[in-house]
Amino acid sequence: MAFQTPRSVQEMLTAIHKREYLMPAIQREFVWSTGQIVKLVDSLMRGYPVGSFLLWDVEPETAQSYTFYEFLTHYHERDNPYAEKATVLSGTGTTAVLDGQQRLTALNIALYGSIAEKKKYAWWSSPDAFPVKKLYLNLVDDPKDEELGLKYDLRFLTDKEAAAEQDGEDKWFRVGAILDLANAGPATFKELEQRRITNVGDASQRLWDLYEAVRVLKPMNYFLVTDQDPDKVLEVFVRVNSGGTTLSYSDLLLSMATNQWKELDAREEVRSLVRDLNRNAGRQFAFSKDVVLKTALTIAGVDVRFKVTNFTQANMAEVEAAWPEIEGALLRAATLLQQFGYSERNLTANSVIVPVAHYLHRRGAGDSYLDSSSDAADRLVLQRWVTRSLIKRGVWGSGLDTTLTRIRDVLNANTTGCFPVAEVEAAMAAAGKSLSFDPAEIDELLNLKYAGQRTFPVLSVLYPGLNLSNQFHEDHIFPKSRFTRKRLAAAGIPAEKIDDYLETVNLLPNLQLLPGTVNIEKQATLPADWIASETVFPIAERRETYLSENDLDGLPLDLADYLVFFKERKQRIRNRLIKALGASTPSKRTEE
Repeated sequence: MAFQTPRSVQEMLTAIHKREYLMPAIQREFVWSTGQIVKLVDSLMRGYPVGSFLLWDVEPETAQSYTFYEFLTHYHERDNPYAEKATVLSGTGTTAVLDGQQRLTALNIALYGSIAEKKKYAWWSSPDAFPVKKLYLNLVDDPKDEELGLKYDLRFLTDKEAAAEQDGEDKWFRVGAILDLANAGPATFKELEQRRITNVGDASQRLWDLYEAVRVLKPMNYFLVTDQDPDKVLEVFVRVNSGGTTLSYSDLLLSMATNQWKELDAREEVRSLVRDLNRNAGRQFAFSKDVVLKTALTIAGVDVRFKVTNFTQANMAEVEAAWPEIEGALLRAATLLQQFGYSERNLTANSVIVPVAHYLHRRGAGDSYLDSSSDAADRLVLQRWVTRSLIKRGVWGSGLDTTLTRIRDVLNANTTGCFPVAEVEAAMAAAGKSLSFDPAEIDELLNLKYAGQRTFPVLSVLYPGLNLSNQFHEDHIFPKSRFTRKRLAAAGIPAEKIDDYLETVNLLPNLQLLPGTVNIEKQATLPADWIASETVFPIAERRETYLSENDLDGLPLDLADYLVFFKERKQRIRNRLIKALGASTPSKRTEE
């Protein structure tokens, strides 16, 4: 391993675009944030060191035994989050980046590419949810937020955000355009003149700092590994990746599997499955490759812990052999969770899919299991167990590997053809993950809030007759829009009670599940008016059944009796939860 002549940022990126530098499959996905990219460019412009790089000179004979990937240029969180597989022609070698892939990808995106991340609260399927942004340098102003410790105002902006106002200073300079400047002298001043920059001195200094950082200075120090022994190279890779953004064991497993699988490409298989689980067939989940790999280890029958000693060639062979069954079981499990009413917005623990998939695999369940009337009772048992485990705090947190292993042992020993819920819960209790609830826990559930992580599963337990495979919304029985101080006062609510109204409107006793379309139509209508509507309930019997099944007996006509209704429904819900969750005798005081 020898230290090589340092190179400039431009020289390194030019080598990347000539495909002289590639990433070995043992590298992880790109994980840096836009903030990290900004800080890296800021450091380079200030002349700070940015760490050394480790490259591997891969000879032609060795290159044919490995899978390589190109560097990501245009990152799109939904449509293009992964680097593409590279082709290394027979008889040629390459240079592989063992350490520094995150930094090089960040610089590649900053100078040549773009980033498109999902806007907060936007839907994944929305065409406007992922605005494309490029890195820009503010030529006129210093950063406003001094706490970030930046000298330069660098931001990822859309082209529209970066555009100058009419006849105003065109202050946002695209960082990648520095590669197009003919020189750092006359070309710089011409650029500033065209941009109508008035404070030429400061602007030219900023532009020169960027030019020098990218094209003049040579901060890219690197070592070159020439050893062709794959075991030694892997050891070097693991050691040098112990710092920075920590290399997770799931990353290492995926990296090792990519080179150890014989017929399939592990990286491509896992990527594809994660995409299918999360977005295909109407599903909206956020399962990670960690969950996929944990399920793979579970179904393959090997140690489920992410430890280097478990990533043996024999274990990887077991995982590859079982992959078709793993893939099918996970897809069916995701569909089942969707039918239970879950999505990325209310599935509080993604790990619950692991035992569900393993159970489906063990019983040999095909697609027919998902909607077969003969399996309806078994699906209901499984649904209730899943829901209870999501409501109970701490089940899928610490000690996860022990919990999964004990559940796997029960499922492997099961010969009934049905989900052995009693045996599974006993094994979980022995591992300190009991699904029993005490009165204090029940009281805590009564204070769950609208859109809270556990609110949906609790409502689904309370009112199990709903077909949750249809889209259901959490709905305020008394509409939240009417609960403002001004509107409550106008409705005649005494001033001393308004705080009580505001404190309870978002709590569980004022919530229900409604089909999405019905919820939209209901909007701000008072519940009594909505219930009385012949459009909603054309038959009186359906109205009475709905009121009874949803604990809405005695629904008041207006806001005046809301607090009485809230208190009474809270007690009815408490009794229903005690029965549904198997809690012990309720405590005497439920209201202060």
